[in-house]
Amino acid sequence: MIILGVDLGKARTGVAICDKSELLASPVEVIHEHNRERLLSRIAAIAQARGAEQIVVGLPRNMDGSEGESAQNARAFGAALQTLCGLTVDFSDERGTTVTAHNFLNETNTRGKKRKAAVDAVAATIILQDYLDFRRNRRG
Repeated sequence: MIILGVDLGKARTGVAICDKSELLASPVEVIHEHNRERLLSRIAAIAQARGAEQIVVGLPRNMDGSEGESAQNARAFGAALQTLCGLTVDFSDERGTTVTAHNFLNETNTRGKKRKAAVDAVAATIILQDYLDFRRNRRG
């Protein structure tokens, strides 16, 4: 199944996608959009163009596992996306993904404007890969 991953942000939203075998997540793009409706439409268009069958949105839980305002916003965004796309939207805990994304970018010596442009897509890729690994482990 082709699954689209979304790292929802206030200024930038990262998007990733996996292959049909659900083995590997890859970055797609970073969307620079503040308007919620235009952002929803852009993600819906990417999902349709890429043949996505499901969407996973990163869920920003607090470090103690509770859900605050950001998590509630992500859930509301996911619900709106599901209504717009008609695809199932699931959520994946995104605690630590931005830190991990920065670590990956450190390893590749990505700096400056390239780093800022890439970090959200890398975070979306990590969110999606974590979700794929969870699905694989649950089946196995």
